[in-house]
Amino acid sequence: MAEHFAVDGGARLRGTVDVVGAKNSVLKLMAAALLAEGTTTLTNCPEILDVPLMADVLRSLGCTVSVEHGTVTIDVPADPSAEADYRSVSKLRASVCVLGPLVARCRRAVVPLPGGDAIGSRPLDMHQAGLRKLGATTEIAHGRVVATAETLRGAQIWLDFPSVGATENILMAAVLAEGTTVIDNAAREPEMVDLCLMLQQMGAKIDGVGSSTLTVHGVTGLSPTQHRVIGDRIVGATWAFAAVMTRGEVTVRGVDPHHIDLVLDKLRSAGASTDVSADGFTVAMDGRRPKAVDFVTLPYPGFATDLQPMAIALSAVADGTSMITENVFEARFRFVDEMVRLGADARTDGHHAVVRGVEQLSSAPVWASDIRAGAGLVLAGLCAEGRTAVWDVEHIDRGYPRFVENLSGLGAGISRVVGEPDT
Repeated sequence: MAEHFAVDGGARLRGTVDVVGAKNSVLKLMAAALLAEGTTTLTNCPEILDVPLMADVLRSLGCTVSVEHGTVTIDVPADPSAEADYRSVSKLRASVCVLGPLVARCRRAVVPLPGGDAIGSRPLDMHQAGLRKLGATTEIAHGRVVATAETLRGAQIWLDFPSVGATENILMAAVLAEGTTVIDNAAREPEMVDLCLMLQQMGAKIDGVGSSTLTVHGVTGLSPTQHRVIGDRIVGATWAFAAVMTRGEVTVRGVDPHHIDLVLDKLRSAGASTDVSADGFTVAMDGRRPKAVDFVTLPYPGFATDLQPMAIALSAVADGTSMITENVFEARFRFVDEMVRLGADARTDGHHAVVRGVEQLSSAPVWASDIRAGAGLVLAGLCAEGRTAVWDVEHIDRGYPRFVENLSGLGAGISRVVGEPDT
C-alpha cells in the first residue's frame, strides 16, 4: 500500500534534534571498502533506505554486509565479482561509485546504468574520461558501463565541472594506480573530504584534501579500516530552514556548522539569529516572518543544490520576492509545480525561479519527485492552512532517518498514513 505524510500547518518548531551520518558520504564509503580485502566497519551511519540498497549492491559483488543500529560492517573477499547486479544498482544513483574501486581492484568493472532521483541528467562522461586517462578502456553497452584495464597509471586529469561522483570514482581508481595522479577542479564537498580521510586511514596517499587539486600517489594495496561517517549537513540545514519557516527555534547537534556557513548566512539575511558550537548550531526567528533572500546553487562551498527545494519553500512564505538560480541539476524545478498546488506564487524560466512570498500557504495533496523535494514539501505543509498530504514518501525515507519522529519531537503535527491517494 502507498504511504503519505499527513502534515498539519501552524506549529512553530522548537527543541533539539540530533543528526547522524551523511547519506551523501556513507554510500561512497561503503563502495570504498571494496578497495581492501577484509572487514571494514562504518559507524554513525544513517538508518535510511539507501544504506540497505547499497548493501545489496555490495552483496552482488561477493561481499558479506551487516547493517545494524547505525553500524555497517563489510567483509570484502580477496576476489570480488566485477559485475554489479542490475536489480540492486537500478534503485539508487550512488551505486555508480563502485565503478572506480572495481576497476582498481579487479581491473574490470561492469556496472548497469544507475537509477535514483529524477532531478535531471547526470551523465557519466567525466567518470569515463577520467578512467581512460588512467589507462582504462570504457564503453556503455547493453545498458551497462564496462571498464577494463590491464594496468592503471597515474595521469593529469582536469574535470570540466567539479562533479562529486566523477571525482570520487577517479580518486578511488587512482589510489591503486601506478605513479602519481593529479585531479584538477576536483569536488571539495565535506563528504569528499570524508572519503579522502577514510582512504588515508586505509593507507592511501592523498595530498590537497579539501582543495580543488588532489594529488594521489598510488600504492600497491590498502587495508580495511574503521571509520565514523561525517554528520549530514543537508539534513542539519533542512532543520534550520524549518525553524525559520515556522518562526521557531531549533538546535541541531551532530553537524559541523562550518559546513553550512553559507546557509546560516542566508538565514541570517532572512532575519534569523544563529549561534554555533563545535558540533552544531541554533537557529531562531522569534515569531517574525522571514524576509526574501536570493539563492544561487553552486558546487561547494556554494549553496548546495540539495537545499534548493528548501530555499524555494522558504521564499514561498517570505516577505518579498526571491530569485532562485539552479546551476547544477536542470530538473530540480519540477518541485515548483507542487509548491504552486500549495498556493505558492512561483514561476520558472530556464535556470531561474521567481517566488513572491505569501503570508500563508494552503493545504493540498502533493507528490515528492525526489528526496529533497519531498522534504521541502513537508516544510511547506508546516506553513499551510489545514492538513497537507505529501505522497511518494519513500523518496524522503531514502535520505532522512526518523523523519516523522524528529519533526514530531520539535512540535510538528505530522504522521505516516497508509492508504492510496484519493486524487
